Amino acid sequence: MSSMITASQLRSRYLAFFARHGHAVIPSAPLVPANDPSVLFTTAGMHPLAPYLLGQPHPAGRRLVDVQECVRTGDIDVVGDGSHLTWFEMLGNWSLGDYGRDEAIAWSFEFLTRELGLPVERLGVTCFAGDEEVAEDRASAELWRRLGVPAARIAMLGRDDNWWGPAGATGPCGPDTEIFYWVDGSPPPAGLDVRDRRWVEIWNNVFMSHARTAGGELVALPQGSVDTGMGVERTLVALNGLSSVYEVDTLRPLLDELRHLASAPHEHERELRVLTDHARAACLVIADGVAPGNKDRGYVLRRLVRRGLVAARRLGLPADWHGRAAAVVAGMLGEAYPEVVREARGIAQVIAEEAGRFEHALAHGLRVLERCAARGGEAAFDLLQTHGLPFEVTRELAEAAGKPVDEAGFRRAQEAHRARSRPAGGETFRGGLADHSAEVVGYHTVTHLLLAALRAELGPHVVQRGSNITHERLRFDFSHGDRLGDEQLARVVARVEGWLARDLVVDRATMAEAQARASGAIGAFGEKYGEIVSVYTIADRATGEVVSREFCGGPHVASTAELRGRGFRIVREQAIASGVRRIKAVLA
Repeated sequence: MSSMITASQLRSRYLAFFARHGHAVIPSAPLVPANDPSVLFTTAGMHPLAPYLLGQPHPAGRRLVDVQECVRTGDIDVVGDGSHLTWFEMLGNWSLGDYGRDEAIAWSFEFLTRELGLPVERLGVTCFAGDEEVAEDRASAELWRRLGVPAARIAMLGRDDNWWGPAGATGPCGPDTEIFYWVDGSPPPAGLDVRDRRWVEIWNNVFMSHARTAGGELVALPQGSVDTGMGVERTLVALNGLSSVYEVDTLRPLLDELRHLASAPHEHERELRVLTDHARAACLVIADGVAPGNKDRGYVLRRLVRRGLVAARRLGLPADWHGRAAAVVAGMLGEAYPEVVREARGIAQVIAEEAGRFEHALAHGLRVLERCAARGGEAAFDLLQTHGLPFEVTRELAEAAGKPVDEAGFRRAQEAHRARSRPAGGETFRGGLADHSAEVVGYHTVTHLLLAALRAELGPHVVQRGSNITHERLRFDFSHGDRLGDEQLARVVARVEGWLARDLVVDRATMAEAQARASGAIGAFGEKYGEIVSVYTIADRATGEVVSREFCGGPHVASTAELRGRGFRIVREQAIASGVRRIKAVLA
């Protein structure tokens, strides 16, 4: 693979190209969004930038470029084909109210055809066809035509195809233009048909012109911004003339290692790909502090690991495959994501422990099926929901025992659950910092006070491990090993309420990261920061007492006086992982 263009080379060339065009290089944000309750994982580079796309100034300026790690599970059922992945890398360049459509499209074309040397004869694009809310994007189509893309390769498509966002329930969104590449070895057809899988989307330019509010209204943004995303793995397929993403250098070594370990690799090629994808994704998610569980991110991770374990069973992998996989992932991605090297041993242990629980679930599943043969479809869904047992495994167990499972009944039970879950899911994750409502901004400010109170009570080892803020409550994850006693919780509450009762000023400053750390600013666990950072300080202007100083993107109240008269109550304190605890609290 030495003659191939690597992921590292593509990242470097992309960052350098846009740096030459005045973009500041910023680091990848963590997979677990620090302050966005609308999503479980970072699914696009715009998540950590949502406040800035809505108008808040970014400390690094108005032109940004990055490489963002992402997790998406919407296409999990087609993982194993040539182009879909669960964890992937996205290259992105951003204009925060600076340049617009013309520059974004021109630079995309220049980077692909001149910098990377991709032939325009193999490119096709799609643009937004318009609807009752937003007009057709003829400007983008005309610009592509002038750049040399023939009219037959410019498709005008609707909202399902060429409208991006918001990433969660609310936030910035807008029409997009997508760039496709003909990856087949045969000459490309005259026209673009996005249903033909030989046309693979490699880049997306989103023109953030609107925002979706918590009430569902689509409103125009005061400033237009540009949000782009270019898939690293898919682009490497195009550059290197490959047939699938599993041949790129950030997947192929793991695929080869698992194939070497497997007793029957050629009979189960798709399972080999699924395991490669899921194992890589699980390693990165675990490295970001997530543990398998039955809710939210933990459930997503458990599903990934257990689907991978099913594939491993069919491949006949040895018992120690978890450690070998974690080591290969560390070798493939450790330079760009050093946390997978630092946590490699712990990652393997988490997967091994989950494998043990999965074996127990398999044994339990067989007993359930024996008892509940009459309601096999519902029982199969119960096993999936409660024990993370995939339907395919349940079906194999049942058939081996001579008790076929009613698949139609399973699908009915699954759809009934989805129908019940939709309202609850919308309630759990609606809102978020993206809408900048007064309640959300207030709760966000209180998380800073809560962290300060926890550090004062428990010690400086306490750092933020995640937060989730809605209009009704805050949820705050922090590093600490032991359960907090009632007296400790009472002292934390008293500290927060005491600060809320005062007129503490909240000031924002931008400075070099080294200067910020020297000033005592602290950041969230796993968060990566650029050379210039935004720091929020909560202090008593009269006495000079500093209560809190954190790296943060905001927004916050101007003074705690805005929250005066509000009580603070901790609703629950619990462990969510080894060394990580969670507090849910409300403002009364």
